[in-house]
This record gives sequence, C-alpha cells and structure tokens, in this order.
Amino acid sequence: MAAMATARAPSSTPVPTTETAESAGATSTVTAQEWEAMSNFLKSVYDYRTDDGAYDPTKLFQRKVNKRAVPDYYDIIKEPMALSTIKAKIAQKDYKNFSDFVRDLALIPHNAQVYNRQDSQAYVDALEVKKVIERELKKLVDDNVITETIATLPFLGEIPEQDPLLPEEEEDDEEEDDEEELEVDEEEDDEEEEEGGKRKRRRGPRSTAAITKREGRERPVKQEDAKNDDPESRKKRGRPPRVDTPMEARIKTIMKGIRKPRNQLNKLMVSAFERVPDKTVMPEYHSEIKTPMAMDILKRKLKRKKYNSVDHFMVDVELMFENAKQYNEEDSQIYKDAVHLQKEARKIAKAEKEKPDTDYVMEEGRIPMPSGIVHNGELWKVGDWVHIQNANDLTKPIVAQIYRTWQDANGGQWVNACWYYRPEQTVHRFDRHFFENEVVKTGQYRDHRIDEVVDRCFVMFITRYNKGRPRDFPSDKEIYVCEARYNEENHKLNKIKTWASCLPDEVRDKDYVMDLFDAPRKLKKVPSPIAYLLKDEQKEDDDLPKPEWGAENAPPKIGAVHRRPRDPKESPPPEPTPPPPPTPPPAPVMPTPTLPTASSHGYESSRNYPIAQAPAHTPMPAPTPQQHHVAPAYTPTHATQYHSHSQSPAPHMHHHAPQAPAYHPITPHVPFTPQPSAPMQAFQTPRATQGYQQPYVQQLPPNYKAPQPVEVYIMPDHANASIPLEIREQFQRDEKGRVLFFTAPPLNVEQQPLAKNGQPLGHSARYLAAKAKKEALKSSKRKASDIAPDAHQPAAKKAKSSSDDELNKALAELGVKALNALQDQLAMATKADLDHLSNGQSEAGIAHLVEQLTDAQKVAMRLELERQIHVSERKERTRIPVRGMTARLEEKY
Repeated sequence: MAAMATARAPSSTPVPTTETAESAGATSTVTAQEWEAMSNFLKSVYDYRTDDGAYDPTKLFQRKVNKRAVPDYYDIIKEPMALSTIKAKIAQKDYKNFSDFVRDLALIPHNAQVYNRQDSQAYVDALEVKKVIERELKKLVDDNVITETIATLPFLGEIPEQDPLLPEEEEDDEEEDDEEELEVDEEEDDEEEEEGGKRKRRRGPRSTAAITKREGRERPVKQEDAKNDDPESRKKRGRPPRVDTPMEARIKTIMKGIRKPRNQLNKLMVSAFERVPDKTVMPEYHSEIKTPMAMDILKRKLKRKKYNSVDHFMVDVELMFENAKQYNEEDSQIYKDAVHLQKEARKIAKAEKEKPDTDYVMEEGRIPMPSGIVHNGELWKVGDWVHIQNANDLTKPIVAQIYRTWQDANGGQWVNACWYYRPEQTVHRFDRHFFENEVVKTGQYRDHRIDEVVDRCFVMFITRYNKGRPRDFPSDKEIYVCEARYNEENHKLNKIKTWASCLPDEVRDKDYVMDLFDAPRKLKKVPSPIAYLLKDEQKEDDDLPKPEWGAENAPPKIGAVHRRPRDPKESPPPEPTPPPPPTPPPAPVMPTPTLPTASSHGYESSRNYPIAQAPAHTPMPAPTPQQHHVAPAYTPTHATQYHSHSQSPAPHMHHHAPQAPAYHPITPHVPFTPQPSAPMQAFQTPRATQGYQQPYVQQLPPNYKAPQPVEVYIMPDHANASIPLEIREQFQRDEKGRVLFFTAPPLNVEQQPLAKNGQPLGHSARYLAAKAKKEALKSSKRKASDIAPDAHQPAAKKAKSSSDDELNKALAELGVKALNALQDQLAMATKADLDHLSNGQSEAGIAHLVEQLTDAQKVAMRLELERQIHVSERKERTRIPVRGMTARLEEKY
C-alpha cells in the first residue's frame, strides 16, 4: 500500500484537512490503467480452459452458492465470493485500491478449499483457478501495472485438515445421498416452510463450488443420539431400511464402479453423465438424441423397481454412453470418457453376474420378500395400508403403510412401515382444526414383526376423499383422510402438494378404482381433540411443548398444544357458528279475534284456525297451532317491525282475490324456504287451543330443519275495504271483518262433501248405470284378449303377410308401367328431333345417318388394324436374338 501511495501525484489541496478519504468523496485510488487491467484480468480468468480446451474449471465459481441448496455453507464460510461479484464491483468501480481486488480473487479458491474435501472436484478446480490467478498477477507485475507486493495473495487463514473417512463409510454416504436426493426432489414442494433438514443435501444443478464436502463430524453425533435414552431422540426423520435383492445389489455395484474413474485432468469421468442437458439450453442435443439417458435416470428407475435383471439395466447404461459418443466428437474428452466408462461397466457387470446370490446377503441376514408376506391367510405386501398394534393405546392402532418386507436370519418375518399420526399425537396450535378421521404423514419408518399387523385400513388424499371411496374395499374397515405431513423437528404441519411423493416406489405409478358419490361432499373440520390441554399461563413466546412418549416402538401417548404465533402460511381456523339471536320479550296477551262462519268452503266456525302443518311422516312433530290476534304492528306503517322478527319471509298467497291497484301487499314475493324454528314472535302468544292434540315428541336428527311456524297477516283498513263484501265473506276474517292471510294453506280436517240445499251433490242413477255398463264391456274384452292370445297371433300374421304381398305386387306393376311410359316418351322425343333435323323427311334422314355411322365405323376399324400391325412390327424390331455356345437362347426359353 505504501508503494502504491508513492506512485500517486501529490494532493492538490495545500491546506491539511481533517476529512477522511471516504468523507471527502475520494473513495478510490485506482487509476484508469488499473481499472482496465482488472477487466482484462477477469476476462482472462473467465476464458481459461484446461489443456485440451474442453473443461472450464471456473464454472463452479462464477456465482455464489445457493443458500437454499447448501444452507450450512454460510455457517462455515463467513466471506463468500464469486467471479460475478468481482465483475459487478469493477463495473461499479467499488474497489478502493488494487489490493482489495487481489484479496477478493484469493477468497475464491480459499473458500472452496476450506469447505470441500481434498478429493472433491470443487477442491481440484479451486487449485487450478488459484494457479491462473497467480499467473495473471505475475503478468501485471511484469508489465509494471502493479508491484510484486500487491500481486502476492494475502493470507486468509489455515486450510483445515481433511477428516478421515473410511472407504466403506464414504460409499454408504454416497449411496444414502443418492437416495435422499431423490426423496428431496419429490418432496421439496411440500417442505417449503423448512429452512434446514434434508434440503441442505440437495444436489440440483449447481453453478458454484462447495457442494461435495462431507461433514465427518455428523456421524459421531448421530451415533451419540442413537445411544441417548431421551425419548425426544425418537422423533428424528428416517427412511426405509435397505433391503436389496441380489439383482439390485449387483446394479448398485456397477453404478459405484462407474463413479470412481478419473481422467487425466483429475476430474471424475461420470460428472458429464450425471444429468441430461437442459432442453432450453441445448435444444440441438434433444433434436439429435431421441432417447436421452443419464445417471439420475438410472438411479430413479432402480429406486422405483423398473429393472428386472442386470441385462435390462445394462441396456440403459449402453444407451447413455452411445448417446455421448453419437453427439460428441471422437477427439473430445467426453467421448473418451464415455468409451472408458462403457468398457468399465461391461467388465464390472460380467464379474457381478458370475457371483452367486449368496454373496449379496444383506446386513443382519435380511432376505428380501418382494412378493409379500402371507400371514393369517392374507397377503401383506408393499403399499398396503395397515393398522399396527399401539403399545401406548390399544384402542388407537397405528395407521401406517408398508414400505419393505423381509425375513431375518432366524426365519422371522418383518415389515417396515411409515407411520401416520392422529391429530392428538401431534404438537400444534390450540385453535387448529382437523378433518374427521384425519391423519398426517410422518418421517417415522419403523420395523414391526408381521404379527403386530392388526388389520387393513385405507388412507386417501384430501383431493379424492370428498369424491368417493375405494371400490371393493370392505365397509367395516376404517378410511382416513390425509392433507399434510408432520415435521417432528419443528412441529409443523405442511400441506402435501404431490401425493405420489408420499407413497412407496413400487406403487407410485399405480392407482385404485373409486366408486364416486353423486356429488362431492363438503368436508367438515372439527376443533383439536386436545385443545383442552392448553393452560391459562401459556404465552405466545413460550418454548414449544413436547409430546408425552411411552413405549419405544410406538407413537406419542399424547401430543401438546401451544399459543405460539400462527405461521403466515398456515390457514386460520374456521369461523365459529354464530349464536342464535336473543328471544324478544313476549307481547301482552291480546283478545282473540272472532271469525264468521265459512261453511260453504269447508271451514269450521271456531276461534282457532285449522292450519296445514308439516307432513305426518317427518321426524319433526307438527308445531302446536297458536291463536292469532290483531295488533297495531300489523299495519303497513309497522311492516318493517314484524318482518324483522321473522327468520323467514312468508310466501306470496296465490288463492286470494285480486286487489285494487292502490293496494301494496305486505307479503314478500319470495319463495318459501323452511328454516329452523324461530323464537316466539311478539304477535304469537302460546295458548292452549281446543281441537288439537299434543303430538308425540320424537328424537330429532342433528341436521334436521324444523318447518317455519305459521304466521297470520292482515291488510290495512283501506285496502281491505277495497275488496267487495261478497268476496270477503268467502274467507276467514277477524272480528272487524278484515280478511286473514296465513303462511300455510288451511287443513281440511273432516273432508265434507259439497252440498246444495242441505243435500250432498252427486251423479244421477242413469249416469251411474251407463258408466257401470261401459266398464263391464271393457272388462269382458280385456279378459277375452288375455284368454286366447295365441289364436289371434297366426291370423294377424297371415293377414299382415298377405297385405304385404299385395302391396309388393302393386308396386311391381306400377314400376313396369312407368318404364313403358318412359320408353314411349323417349321414342317420341327422338322422332321429333329427327323430323326437325331432316326437315320433315324422317325416313330419308334416318337412312343418311345410318350410312354416316357405318362409314365412320369402317374407318375406325381400319385405323385400329393399322395400329395393331404397327405395334407388332415395332416389337419385332426391338427383339434381339442372343446366341450361346451351342444354341440360341430364345429357342430354349
């Protein structure tokens, strides 16, 4: 830095100043020549390639590490750096001096060496980039752009020693990473709320370094946790155990062998075959290669049990390398790597197939049973939903799905199943609601003896549960619904986006047939079954409570609830049902109106009105009719008052007489909808009424809606007076003569017949006798046709056949007549045309026409004969005799 200062021109300010360089605005001492040198320097680093020109070691360092892909990177590396960051600083002229630029360059290889293992590709590439940086800095020193002191890379700290890792453990870790990578790819959409966990091991397409480091410290910690007796250690996420068949073990050995070779650049040969090129980046590859293949596809197909033999797997391996050889040039590094790996794969496959199956026995002597286990006369296989004994609560068996089936060295049969928790076994917020029969998927994959399997059950995803049920599934078995997966580390419930990611690989591509409902059902959520566990002293900032654990191989005895703030992505609980409105105070008892007699219409003269009630077969007893009375609230000036008391407006009455134009009916013109029983209105006074018997009270279903109580209305005096008196007298009225309107039709109790002058109306004897005679005649004809139906059928068929024959004969005769008439018309028309052409001399004209036709025919015959002679002569000229040794060939053939 001192050397740099001496090379600068002295300050133009003659007076000393107390301002710093930054405060004065002179934030950079970099000259224009140095800015240009930085840009050229960075371009040289970007353009660098290895000796063969095919590999770019700077690719991993061009952008910063993705925090979501590698979250622990930023816990270890405190000063992350990338070439893109340096490029942006140069463009914005952020460097104060050239030494800061050199320090940023040195951070790139240093960070990669700190985070990654020495045998990783990122570590090797970092060393290569460091060489390039030192070489370019030396060029700047030689050109007198910077001094040798500035060009020296600063010391940024010691490179940590590599943790020892046994080869067997390294291979196991690699295989576990491969399996976990597939799980993350399938479940990443469902785990968006999680910041850590499995996502930190994702191996998606990466553009930065620091990806391949293995944390050797994790293994001892996990071993200590396994030995810890703390019940909380049971909540760690897991995966199904490895139960490989000999064929699967052979395939995995081949894949491990492919991953080991390195080329002369110390780069793993398989790195170019990890994934198929992106179609948007390299469309020309996909247009030339019709069936792409890569290592990730091989792993996925193996994991999903798509291969039935080693040879079947080798077909895809050969395809992968042949695609690379077809697309790349023969002198390219990828082509050479493909040839080498292809030979290596064939060699390993041949050796693996020669080994006996006994060499592939799993740890602890596990023998896979891919076809399932027969127990208690039933076949239990991968993908089955089961109930497993719950040692903590025998009344609530564990809901689980089988992932593995195997037999141990002693002949015992086992299953590995993924547990699904009930809501009361989880830790959640106190006001959370759940569906009826809801369960949540966990990360618990536990081993159980086959005799612990109690019964079958079924779990449906939320999107199908409301539409139907599995076909042929026994009706006495439990069916659950699942909407979320449960993270036991942070006690979060994350909604599942892809149900297939929750299923075993063997059944992921299969589906089940459903019997659909007539219409999708509306699912109802209920409050948490353990909301009562919330204590009054719990606060929002309390630590998460812990569930209560019991037996070792069983879910928690009971979960817990808390008041912690709701996650922003979590949906709020449903709104509670509002309570019914308060009952208004009863109105004072009013005098009961007297009604005139309406016997002509079947109404009784009494002080109570027979109103039609609910049908007798309904579970709700008919409401007791109330006596009606008149109050001032019935007038139009108070219409709003009494309508506000009613839960359901009354329907429009269609049977009353037409009103005068000045009348505005108070009855709303809306369809009547039965509602739950409304509270007693101010104008409805309960009173014992004669002529009604108290109905028998029955138990009502919970969702039954009682009919609306009967209400009565009247019109204002001026509107009532506009109705003619003779019409008003035909309807029920009050003591003031006002017509009463009811919200239900009258009930005709006695069904009295119509009468005239005291005598019931009816038909005359003459009419009734004629009607009886007519009915008897119809009955006799019907009986006759029923007794001998077979006798009528042949005659009817014969009559129908004869009529058809006559019809066909008539049609044939008509056809002949029509043809004859057409022939005559054609002859007449032809004769008329000839007379017109020959000026009335038809016979001479016909003779002349025939003579012309004869001459034309002779000429045509002569021309045809000449043509045939010409053709035969031409064929004769084109025929060339071929002579042999002894005879002419045409004589033989």
